[in-house]
Amino acid sequence: MKAIVKARPGPGLELVEVEVPRPGPADVLIRVTATSICGTDVHIYRWDPWSQHRIKPPLILGHEFAGEIVEVGREVAHLRPGLPVSAEGHIVDHTCAACRAGEYHLCENVQVIGIDRAGSFAEYLVVPAENVWVNPPEIPPEIAALQDPFGNAVHTAYAFDLAEKHVLVTGCGPIGLMTIPLARVNGARQVIATDVNPGRLELARRMGADVTLNPAEEDVVTAVRDLTGGGADVLLEMSGAPAGIRQGLEALRPGGQVAALGLTGRPFELDWSDLVVTKGVTVKGIYGRRIWATWHRMRGLLTSGAVDLRPIITHRFSLDEFERAFARLMNPGDEVVAKIVMIP
Repeated sequence: MKAIVKARPGPGLELVEVEVPRPGPADVLIRVTATSICGTDVHIYRWDPWSQHRIKPPLILGHEFAGEIVEVGREVAHLRPGLPVSAEGHIVDHTCAACRAGEYHLCENVQVIGIDRAGSFAEYLVVPAENVWVNPPEIPPEIAALQDPFGNAVHTAYAFDLAEKHVLVTGCGPIGLMTIPLARVNGARQVIATDVNPGRLELARRMGADVTLNPAEEDVVTAVRDLTGGGADVLLEMSGAPAGIRQGLEALRPGGQVAALGLTGRPFELDWSDLVVTKGVTVKGIYGRRIWATWHRMRGLLTSGAVDLRPIITHRFSLDEFERAFARLMNPGDEVVAKIVMIP
């Protein structure tokens, strides 16, 4: 089969021919019908310090996907060939303190598809049967492939009660864009989105933002305070940018709440006393998706039509065109680029 591989340490990826993997007794073999590129894949492509520490080549990348079961292991009784599926990308040990407390998404010994084991940038992949999620047949593969990042957005947007709240979303990357309609579904009174990319802000408006602000062109803190009568009630921090985090906290009202998903590239200084402690702010870190509660919630949101993810898919490529796909994502120029889907 064809697969996109980090063959050796250093920048870049390669398209190679490898053997189709064989499922073990408790595994399933899936034919990939759509797979999307994540920011993590870009980090691995570039071979940044995080990748150098975490990734052990050779490795097939990719963890956001949809597909069809073609074979099941002899111990698998609840799945069958032909089912449309995706998978939870975190393979857990069931024995660590987090797993035993029911916090499977925080497993201390997690293995991640496409990071610690072969992933979905290929024609086929093998995953444990317990990680398989059966997709409703009416959800197109390219939308079903987005459930991994959509789960991050759902987990973030449901961290706090947003009903009748002024909600500030900092960072309009794909996951930030996904939180905007979720805030609307959750009854937010007003959704304000910030980003330095004008194209992303246009997408934010299409996804339902009431107001969009560009920190490079205007005073976000003053604007948010004016729009909300004193400050946002809830901050959904999706940027991971130190400046965005500071602005978000400054624009938050006293006693406000923060759901923080964005990861910073490095440590940074923050006025913890004034922006968090004496302001009485509640901060909740968000990682992954709750297994399986978030997936059930996603199913309802997608099948009911409450959330439409189609505008976020801005480009489609084949696996053979992966270099073009990564180049478009890393160097968009004036083009609006959000989610890129590859079709094997």
